[in-house]
Amino acid sequence: MQHPPSEKPIIALGSWLESPAGVYVRQWEESRLDALTADIFGFNAMQIGLPQVDALRANRMPHKWLSDTLMPAPTENGPRAVVVHDFAELPFASQSLDLVVLPHVLEFAEEPHQVLREVERVLIPEGQVIICGFNPASLWGLRQVAGRLTGAHFLPQDGEFIGMPRMKDWLKLLNLGVNRGYFGCYAPPFRKEKWLTRSAFMEKAGDRWWPYLGAVYIVQAIKRVKGMRLIGPAWVKPSPAVTAGMPATNKMHKTEVDG
Repeated sequence: MQHPPSEKPIIALGSWLESPAGVYVRQWEESRLDALTADIFGFNAMQIGLPQVDALRANRMPHKWLSDTLMPAPTENGPRAVVVHDFAELPFASQSLDLVVLPHVLEFAEEPHQVLREVERVLIPEGQVIICGFNPASLWGLRQVAGRLTGAHFLPQDGEFIGMPRMKDWLKLLNLGVNRGYFGCYAPPFRKEKWLTRSAFMEKAGDRWWPYLGAVYIVQAIKRVKGMRLIGPAWVKPSPAVTAGMPATNKMHKTEVDG
């Protein structure tokens, strides 16, 4: 089965996630995604691409989908698979999804802006989008640049890192207000598991001393609709009951009796 050229690199990233460095990234992302999605409620959630990352396993919405260009292997209690030709044309009605997760999709999309616009279209007002990406301002970002010069690529060569500030600008243009952002995976870009394991101490140190230099980030945003205000239930405060024989005012009247 043939697929558009714009979708081939993300398939290459899927195989890279089976490497020691890929497992390291996947474990951090799934742990953070579990914490983020567990408390997002609604009816419909969708993960776009990269089925190697189980982004919705902790979410409790009744309807969950995985949109990909290939039919993924079925998993027990996993999301329903939806095969698409292009991530920029999602087969969902406008304002029909409560949550969309994009694990590294924008970095390998031919038109990342159009993919984001499509996500904004299918989200309901106050719906949420969560994006995973590689951080260019990191040791991994430098390794990627060096790999393009030397030919010794650490990540699939067709991916384009999108920095957190740039991502926030894109989201803001679509009225997707950033709610939270996280960085992680502070170990140097080692290929071997033993060196990644020996660098485990850098996770806590990185969170404290250089939090913006993690190899990957996750950003969470909410779709804002101008002029819309969420209205809660109208609580009617009952009027206090008036005790028989008492005056309807709280003022005490003193009566003088002529002797």
